[in-house]
Amino acid sequence: MAKIAVFNQKGGVGKTTTTLNLVALLARRGADPLVIDLDPQAHLTAICGAAVTAPERSLYGFYCNGVSLSGLIKFARGGWKVIPAHLDLSKVDTQFGKGPNVVNRLNAGILKENLNTDRPILMDACPMLGVLSLNGIFAADRVLVPISADYLAVKGAVQMERTLRALEHVLKKRVERRYVVTRFDARRRMSWDIDRQLRERFGAEVCEGRIAENVSVAESPSFSRDVFEHAPGSRGARDYSALLEELEASGFFR
Repeated sequence: MAKIAVFNQKGGVGKTTTTLNLVALLARRGADPLVIDLDPQAHLTAICGAAVTAPERSLYGFYCNGVSLSGLIKFARGGWKVIPAHLDLSKVDTQFGKGPNVVNRLNAGILKENLNTDRPILMDACPMLGVLSLNGIFAADRVLVPISADYLAVKGAVQMERTLRALEHVLKKRVERRYVVTRFDARRRMSWDIDRQLRERFGAEVCEGRIAENVSVAESPSFSRDVFEHAPGSRGARDYSALLEELEASGFFR
């Protein structure tokens, strides 16, 4: 099944929230997903209840100590599998540089251990373009790009597209991507303007469904819950359910 990197070079766009809620819903539907936290901030790891005190028990151990990915898997509170992050992951860039062997290391590890033979893998990529985010992109079959409905996010999306295009000659393929509009407020003209601009620029690669600005989506991580556990009847839960159905119908997870 597919390996999906959830990535945007701009922070605050709903990257971790989107990863969390998609993997939670996949788990509820019996897909046995694995989520890999590539962000040294480790927010997703903390929300999942998978935090570790020793860096070698996190993804850092894979890069710096050769620990197998399988040996790092923990179970989230919601029951899905997670490979946790740790603040020491921020050292990976300076320790290894950006050579081809380094940026392919995660993909090589996933393939060697056959981790995605029968399960989807979602990777919460670091928002900075460095070794960790490149590992996510190089390992990914597809990239999901959350974009919040504000003007700075549009600039970020354009930069994101340039980055993916620049990597194509190295990857020797075009990575399939989908853009999903988050924090959409139908009462604000700006939200509609942003949505229109994105659809004019990226066409069918923009998901039809949007993630509305929603209190339940915003507050659920503070309770270490996904939105389906926190508020299953909320607009946010409906939006993420619709997004997953749209992505599945398009073959994005296959």
